[in-house]
Amino acid sequence: MSPRPNPGGDDSIYRIAPYYYLHVLDQNTNITRIEIGPKTFIRQDNERVVFGPEKMITIIIGFDENMKVRDRFFFPQNNLVVTSVDIQSVEPIDQRTRDALQKSVQLAIEITTNSQEAAARHEAQRVEQEAKGRLERQKIIDEAEAEKARRELLELQALSAAVESTGQAKAEAQSRAESARIEGEAAVEQARLKAQAGEIEAQSELERLTRAREAEVKFIREQNDLEINKSREISTIEVSKFKNLVDAMGTDTIRAIAVSGPEMQVRMLQALGLQSTLITDGTNPINLFNTAQGLIGGMYAPALKRPKSDEDLTS
Repeated sequence: MSPRPNPGGDDSIYRIAPYYYLHVLDQNTNITRIEIGPKTFIRQDNERVVFGPEKMITIIIGFDENMKVRDRFFFPQNNLVVTSVDIQSVEPIDQRTRDALQKSVQLAIEITTNSQEAAARHEAQRVEQEAKGRLERQKIIDEAEAEKARRELLELQALSAAVESTGQAKAEAQSRAESARIEGEAAVEQARLKAQAGEIEAQSELERLTRAREAEVKFIREQNDLEINKSREISTIEVSKFKNLVDAMGTDTIRAIAVSGPEMQVRMLQALGLQSTLITDGTNPINLFNTAQGLIGGMYAPALKRPKSDEDLTS
């Protein structure tokens, strides 16, 4: 009888219910053993379930008051309790039946042995075919990996050759570009520094000129203040001096001095009998307009002049 499929779906794990059993064949020793439930049986790689799980044959030992099968039977005479019955062997009494049963048992054992050998041979062939399949598949995978690695190696070699051929030119171009970039940055930095220096210089010159102009304006202002103070003080001194002189000389004396010259000239001309006279050499030009005016003014001076009062002389 072939083993029943496991309800869990995994043919390596068997959950054996109570009062169930199965036969397990060890393919290494070719010995079959019995696994009895309740338990969870995990099949190893070298084991094969050849029968079960199958329910045990239970000897009915009576029913209780609820009409359920008893799990034990009690003999009150000698207090014997029977929980289970183990049948060691069953032999028929008839010799022909015994021989026929022996032949059927031998035939069943032979059939079982042949079937086990066929199953083992089939399993070995299956395992061998699976191993060959895995080997072939691994061989194909290894060849594919080797081809992939060879292709990557060829690509890397081609890339290395291309990089080697273009590396020098690329390096030179990069160095020239880097040099130009550095020169440009240096020129920009130099121009910026020059601009900053010019700005600082112009600012310094502007500050110097501003301070010089402020100092010059301050100096001129102070000098003008000194000149104004000096002129004011000189004017005050002159006014005081003139006032003191006028006070010392008196108004009559000043009036006499002022009119003494024209009166003397008038008297001299009257004494000579001349109206006017002019004496000069030939080298100096004479302004006749001014001369005539002076002459006329000299003539009419005594008539036009009036005596100054004491208030005019004082002012």
